[in-house]
Amino acid sequence: MGKDPFIAQHPRGRVVEAAARMVCLHGTDPASVYLSAWSRIDDFAVSDLDRALYLDRSLVKHLAMRRTVFVFPRHVLPFAQAGASNRVAAAQRRSVAKDVERAGLHSDGEQWLAEASRLVLDALADGREATSSELRAEIPFIDGAIEYGTGKSWGGKVPFAPRVLTVLSASGRVVRASNLGPWRISRPRWATTHSWLGHDLEPHSEEAGLRTLVEMYLRAFGPATETDIKWWLGSTLKAVRAALVELGAVAVDLDDRTGYLLPDDADESPPVEPWGALLPALDPTTMGWFERDWYLGPYRKQLFDSNGNAGPTAWWDGRIVGTWWQDDDGAVSLHVLEDIGADGLAFLEREAARLNEWLGGVRVMPRFPSPLAKALSQAR
Repeated sequence: MGKDPFIAQHPRGRVVEAAARMVCLHGTDPASVYLSAWSRIDDFAVSDLDRALYLDRSLVKHLAMRRTVFVFPRHVLPFAQAGASNRVAAAQRRSVAKDVERAGLHSDGEQWLAEASRLVLDALADGREATSSELRAEIPFIDGAIEYGTGKSWGGKVPFAPRVLTVLSASGRVVRASNLGPWRISRPRWATTHSWLGHDLEPHSEEAGLRTLVEMYLRAFGPATETDIKWWLGSTLKAVRAALVELGAVAVDLDDRTGYLLPDDADESPPVEPWGALLPALDPTTMGWFERDWYLGPYRKQLFDSNGNAGPTAWWDGRIVGTWWQDDDGAVSLHVLEDIGADGLAFLEREAARLNEWLGGVRVMPRFPSPLAKALSQAR
């Protein structure tokens, strides 16, 4: 595959621009959002992203593709809602309703969920923010749970209150507002979307939302295969193919498969100078494609967990060549898996030193550390 959407095509810029150039940033692991921004923005500070998230509200955390939390530029949010989140919300609504009936809370799970949603929205009226725990304590109606894995070591009761918030979030009714924890830990207060943004999300058809998301994705990650796009969207091949036709996407030969580019992006890219980067777990570049051999090589089992989640990675000249981790004192260490030459190694070592200085001993514990990073950290 050709161009990389990381540094080669997009110089470092401000935090909202950096997010928009990648469509969005992964937000499941709260620290990754900040480290992804650090990788792309000169002189980035935690306060830059905090301001965008919590003061300007030009970036918004939202549940979307593949039931994953992302950080979207505000103008992208309505299209993500139409093209991805509504589908997630429908699936979650069915799941919660079914489990409510299984748990014996109500004979009609859909009716219970509708009432629970109304009570939560009423509690968040007039611009109020509240945590899931506060809402659960305040609204006895939603303070139920279902038993999973009875008799298993991993079993236990799963409360319904957070799942109600998941449905409301995916439906575009509530958002993760201010954060009670430090930047690397997610302890969100919830607010209605209307109060947090000052308006409801502009409605779009699912087709318009999908088309816009596919266009933005190809702008950032193309050339990409149908399989790549389907996985990234969490959608269907039928929907992907319809969007590609509407966009007039151009098919290109990727040796053993067919990729697609936008029609105004089909010219051959000029050569770029070698570049390097240290990216966090779940960075959008690492997670941009489903078919990853072209940039991952033989390192999948070392750098991705069994569920396909990427750990921290080291990149050189368009490929993953290693990983990085922190020791017990928070010092950043680099580990390369192949010979990348003196220039490449020197660059990545400088990046490790720069990241070490920026973190200042603060330990970042990835929610999805790679098998290699875990092994290396345990060996120290």
